[in-house]
Amino acid sequence: MKQLKDLTLLDKFLFDETMDHPEAHEALLQIILGWEGLKLVPPSQTEKEFRTMPWLRSIRVDVYALDQSGTVYDTEMQAEHRTDLAKRSRYYQGLIDSSLLAPGTISFNKLNNTYIIMITPYDLFGESKYCYTFVPCCREDKSIELQDGAIRIFLNTKGTNDDEVSQELIDFLHYVENTDEKIAENSESERLKQIHACVSRIKASEEAGVKYMQKWEEKIIEREKALAEGEQKAILSYMQKLMEKMNMTAEEVLALLEVPKEEWAKYLN
Repeated sequence: MKQLKDLTLLDKFLFDETMDHPEAHEALLQIILGWEGLKLVPPSQTEKEFRTMPWLRSIRVDVYALDQSGTVYDTEMQAEHRTDLAKRSRYYQGLIDSSLLAPGTISFNKLNNTYIIMITPYDLFGESKYCYTFVPCCREDKSIELQDGAIRIFLNTKGTNDDEVSQELIDFLHYVENTDEKIAENSESERLKQIHACVSRIKASEEAGVKYMQKWEEKIIEREKALAEGEQKAILSYMQKLMEKMNMTAEEVLALLEVPKEEWAKYLN
């Protein structure tokens, strides 16, 4: 377990806590999109859930926000290497879109513009770029873009195309990976310094420290619960096989498996 002071923005806890500060999330989006005029309508929401039907796959987005024009931003930190991010972003797009129009809305032109931004410490596309921006275009004429208002951006902290992106974005992505005070101090970006100020306050906060410990305790409890459920399923499977093949009673099987008597009730039920 890392200590709070050693976390980087790649760690979900620190990222979510930092993005809970509207000024930090706004600064992050301004750096990524290069738009100083971007103003969020606070508050941003972390861990926002989207679902359509109870029996269908739901999603929980990292940071969800709207700006003054109604544009929607979903910003995701993905530290673990995954190969399904392209289709994951497509699924996120669909569920987010499904929540944007009120019942009875006639024109789909009222659908909000959306940005889905995924930040990773690895190169998903293998071209060594810091930033990959995707908008739908016509296969027959790539100069024609489908003006549907949906943009997906994948950021790579290990890019090498320094001459194609802003120094501010490069500094930010290096800071995401290392979250080192020197990177923020040596950068000319006031927005990066603003993000670092939020990070510093969180790391120095006793309240954030307690919250971080509670998150770890919750994870441990969830893991132990999952292990216990796995063990219970295995015992139930053994019970069924021995009862069918050996004509043993449930009680006899539990005794054979040396299950403590105080736990018998949950298996017999």
